[in-house]
Amino acid sequence: MWGSFPEDLLAEFYTAYAEKANMPCNKPKMERHGDKKAVVKYCGGGKEKLIRFGDANMTTAGAPKENESDEKKARRANFKSRHQKNIARGPQSGAYWANKFLW
Repeated sequence: MWGSFPEDLLAEFYTAYAEKANMPCNKPKMERHGDKKAVVKYCGGGKEKLIRFGDANMTTAGAPKENESDEKKARRANFKSRHQKNIARGPQSGAYWANKFLW
């Protein structure tokens, strides 16, 4: 009905499915995929969901440091205020994980 799929696409699908099954829950890791830079497998409420987050072409301010420049403080504050509603949605949103892991 749908025709046949190329073997390389099927192999890629099964590899991605196996990787998701082997990922630990709620532990983000850096893994570039398309235009995203990180991934986490969210497990909660009886569901498992793969969430990709973070713009691969964007640099972040990183974790807060003791002698941080005013520019980095401003970038961090700007991100948090701009995505405040999405961060408040909790661990089912990419903004939550970006805030926790990248910013």
